Amino acid sequence: MINVDCSVVIPAFNEEEFISKTIEHIQEAFTYCDIKGEVIVVDNNSTDSTAEIAKGLGAMVIHEPIQQIARARNTGAQHANASWLIFIDADTHMSPELLKLTLVEMRSEQVVGGGVLLKLDESTKRTQGFIDMWNRVSKTMKLAAGCYIFCLKSTFDEIGGFNEKVYASEEIWFIKRLKKAGKRQGLGFNIIEKERVVTSARKFAWFSPSMMALQVLIFAFFPFLCRFKIFCFLWYKRPKV
Repeated sequence: MINVDCSVVIPAFNEEEFISKTIEHIQEAFTYCDIKGEVIVVDNNSTDSTAEIAKGLGAMVIHEPIQQIARARNTGAQHANASWLIFIDADTHMSPELLKLTLVEMRSEQVVGGGVLLKLDESTKRTQGFIDMWNRVSKTMKLAAGCYIFCLKSTFDEIGGFNEKVYASEEIWFIKRLKKAGKRQGLGFNIIEKERVVTSARKFAWFSPSMMALQVLIFAFFPFLCRFKIFCFLWYKRPKV
């Protein structure tokens, strides 16, 4: 067992374009906060150089052959050595200040976990409206976007991690169970508002507004369809280059 302050888990499928910057931002944040952390990249059956790039930057790389976000996150957590986990997407950048604020939450002994408000790396009026709407929901309902979630590993293990029966929205169900378990321990779930995490706007470029709306409607009226990968195209379909 390696003694580390926090373990950062990154699920990654064909992320050679983004993975180096994501890891470098995390490592810079570790240095800024003067902590010992580990980066765990879960190569979710990539066909590009994602794994090689991550290894070259000193990350622990774990291969998960079944392409599913929940399973990739759980696989990474199984190999984590810290008592606190941070789940971050491969196209998302953690600033040093965000890690500092996350550590304050972790060390307070008042929370079981939390998340952060979002900011896109590129925005238009339409995309900014979507993000503003999500951030209002996040603050009001204390829900974290899947691109940045932190939690106690012991509680993660207690509730069985992310639900591997679903291919999308797994973070929503996970957070509900995490908050319930935290309540039993007298611990809360906080959304960091002073600093935002920067995530890629690429999905807004990949999918038309009608396709985005269709995905929302599918889950709104037929939530059980998240159990089928084919209906979760927003997370698993990539444009052909």
